[in-house]
Amino acid sequence: MKIGQLAADAGVTIDTVRFYERRGVLPPAQRRPSGYRDYTPDAVERIRMARMLQQLGFTLDEVIDALRAHDSGEASQTSQLWRMEAVVDRIDAKIAELQRTRLNITNTIAECRDGRCRFAPSGHCQAP
Repeated sequence: MKIGQLAADAGVTIDTVRFYERRGVLPPAQRRPSGYRDYTPDAVERIRMARMLQQLGFTLDEVIDALRAHDSGEASQTSQLWRMEAVVDRIDAKIAELQRTRLNITNTIAECRDGRCRFAPSGHCQAP
């Protein structure tokens, strides 16, 4: 199938298909004598899998690694669980960082409301 059909069937743009091919998510397509790329129906499922992994929080590099492990036969339930647990750990770290940032900003807001604003030129501000 041509690139436009692949993109439509997979629910992505043509640019996404090209990007995935450049990055190694998709293997290079065969070329027709006319020079057009010719993709197999498996490419649709591969793109859908890549998108699903990204929606689960995998980075593109992690998606590529998971697909390569699958392609080489090295993927196992244990290795895939390890990959997903690593994503959860990364998400938990981001949540903790966001919670620290939120606490910092709410403390700063409270200080400003009490007239001790860190961002006012004199360190004091008018309480609302």
